[in-house]
Amino acid sequence: MQLGKVMGTVVSTHKSENIQGLKLLLVQQLSSANKPLNNYVVAADVVQAGVGDVVLYSEGTSSRHTHPTANNPISGVVISIV
Repeated sequence: MQLGKVMGTVVSTHKSENIQGLKLLLVQQLSSANKPLNNYVVAADVVQAGVGDVVLYSEGTSSRHTHPTANNPISGVVISIV
């Protein structure tokens, strides 16, 4: 899990059928001191986060362990609002 800040939403003109209805967020990674880093990830939102929220997100295979993202083509997921 990593700490990040939601910077905006991502619009996709075509999504896999399995992830229709999931909002995609652009998340900027934060350091442990809450300083913004130059790393960004697109993450599926399963907790109704919004722009400006500080969140915990997960990347890689662990991002497919939530109910809405299980076995779907997701590489990042927002799992908590801080």
